[in-house]
Amino acid sequence: MTDRRGALLDLRCEVCEANKELAERGLARFTFGNASAIDRESGVVVIKPSGVPYDAMTPAQMVVVDMKGDVVEGSLRPSSDLATHLELYRAFDRIGGVVHTHSHYATVWAQSQREIPCLGTTHADYFHGAIPLTAHLSADDIQSEYEANTGREIVRRLAGIDPLRMPAVLVAGHASFCWGESVGAAVETADLLEEVARMAYATLTLNTNADAIPAALLDKHFLRKHGPAAYYGQGKS
Repeated sequence: MTDRRGALLDLRCEVCEANKELAERGLARFTFGNASAIDRESGVVVIKPSGVPYDAMTPAQMVVVDMKGDVVEGSLRPSSDLATHLELYRAFDRIGGVVHTHSHYATVWAQSQREIPCLGTTHADYFHGAIPLTAHLSADDIQSEYEANTGREIVRRLAGIDPLRMPAVLVAGHASFCWGESVGAAVETADLLEEVARMAYATLTLNTNADAIPAALLDKHFLRKHGPAAYYGQGKS
């Protein structure tokens, strides 16, 4: 029990730091974003409290909920996007962290209702193809269980796609969600997404006819960094 309590305290610290990092990296202005992490052994999720400024947050303020969304620990309300996070954790059992931001360029693509094409190898190093875009929710889905239905739509859009090969999605008319094996990895993915979104915007501004890179080049760059045959970097000791 003591070990689990210690692990949960560590997770609260990680989630608090991840949320602060979103602001420090310029990915979440005002309170436009949230990060969470899951302890799958305990079946709980730690998430940012709703509407609390990043610079004022402490680990003790992080909200602990069960997989039904009921608060287990904490005196503040959890992020209003909690239900979306929970849908992603249920569907993608290998992820450990989820991040939602309204970072500028990724949100521009989401509002434009366009996928971010893979125009170069920088994109291909981290995302195995175009960043997918969801469909709009129906009026009924918006009026009832909006946040949960957003998560379900993301899961539908990712059907047949490995979520660790494509750890990001654009929600039409809204913004982006990213994930990773840890909440720190999810923050890194959100930052990488914003960079490739900015690059793609600039590329298509300079050349409106720019095409996606060939599949062979996409595969080469992605697979040399990811998967069992990866050879980029020094590997894991």
